[in-house]
Amino acid sequence: MTAEVVSGVHWAFSRSVLEHGAFVFGGLLLYVLVTRIGHQRRHPSAAIAWVLIIAVLPYIGIPLFLLFGTRKFARPIRQLKPPRQTPSEQAGPAWAISLLAVLAVPAPTRNHSIRFHEDGLVSQQALLTMIEGARQGIDLCNYILGADATGNTLVAALMRCARGGVRVRVLLDAIGGLQSSRSQIGALREAGVTVRWFMPLLHNPLHGRMNLRNHRKLVVSDGATLWTGGRNFASEYFIDVNRQRAWPDLSFVVRGPLAAQAQSLFERDWHVAGNGDRPCSIAAVVDVANGIPAQLVPSGPDYADDTVYALLLTAAFQAQHRILAVTPYFVPDDALLAAWCMACRRGVEVTLLVPARSNHRLADWARERSLRELADAGARIYLFPEMIHAKAVIIDEQLALCGSANLDGRSLFLNFELTTAFYGLAEIVWLASWIERYTQKSAPYLAQNPPWWRDVIEGMVRAVGFQL
Repeated sequence: MTAEVVSGVHWAFSRSVLEHGAFVFGGLLLYVLVTRIGHQRRHPSAAIAWVLIIAVLPYIGIPLFLLFGTRKFARPIRQLKPPRQTPSEQAGPAWAISLLAVLAVPAPTRNHSIRFHEDGLVSQQALLTMIEGARQGIDLCNYILGADATGNTLVAALMRCARGGVRVRVLLDAIGGLQSSRSQIGALREAGVTVRWFMPLLHNPLHGRMNLRNHRKLVVSDGATLWTGGRNFASEYFIDVNRQRAWPDLSFVVRGPLAAQAQSLFERDWHVAGNGDRPCSIAAVVDVANGIPAQLVPSGPDYADDTVYALLLTAAFQAQHRILAVTPYFVPDDALLAAWCMACRRGVEVTLLVPARSNHRLADWARERSLRELADAGARIYLFPEMIHAKAVIIDEQLALCGSANLDGRSLFLNFELTTAFYGLAEIVWLASWIERYTQKSAPYLAQNPPWWRDVIEGMVRAVGFQL
């Protein structure tokens, strides 16, 4: 070990009991001050985990908390009462519209068209066509840009667009962007594309913590067309490679004012990545007469409330007939899990589709307690034989949600995410049919009591899962 490391270890272990106790007390006091003064609300498992690591391992826990502990940095002025609307003006169910209005979410819009893409090649071609047709600007935000055939195809399209005189901006998460190649980023910049990294590992801590990742996926063309959904820009989300089939996933293209709202959201993230400024709320737009109703539901540290989580929790109590859901990772907090279990017990048909084994083994361990409890309450749970990456929730025939947010603590409480709420019957039916088709290709989940050692490991993984 170097002299500095030896010195640090000696300092930590040479403290008296009184000095050590004072250090622990100071760490716990710091936790209270940061969480209370900064309104850093967090669910109980997260709070207990932080308190334990600060109390038991203070010399590790306190620096980790300073690096990762902040969950929110937005305190917007909330609207206490939603605007009054007549039934004919409401885009969707009154309970959802009212809830999202007081959570400062952009208002619902009516759009020219909404087209879902379940096939990766079709989704890729729609995205490339959208980029090639841009005349003013392309704004792209994603978590991953793969150094593979799909990533290279997208990079080439963006370069052609920029060389044609179109303003092209690319925003990539700094952690997800580790999968990109330097040659890709260099080629983009050389062609005139502006590239920014969202919260690099080394950045001003006043502008956010490194565990707050941007998981939003969106591409806006000329402020009029929006491509979004759950797909990252890597081959496994779009095309078959080396006899490995592309992961089932969902994305969609919207033509209409929803695209202008998405561009405003991109502007906010772009400024955060550039200099830490946080522009004000998303601008209002003009609806399309008799258009298709939909609503952006952004969530993350830039919102004072956990918007998608609040909507899911409320929806569980509003559901009358069914809740359909698909997600690659299912690690809900206790309140959301209890709400879904209660829905089962009052007669709501709850159906959940997850992969038999996801691409994150720890997430599979962490989900087991929730799956067993939900199955015991009467839910129908299906295991798809391969990885499935789609994220969607359907409530009765009133509401469908689809986007980037998984049903786990990281997506619901830490990440910057983008979900879209659909209120049109055609869109709700399409998404529900998609989930039902994939449940028919899946095996029913059979709950089994685990041995004690596995139950302990599951509990430990779940306790820290909110940070994974």
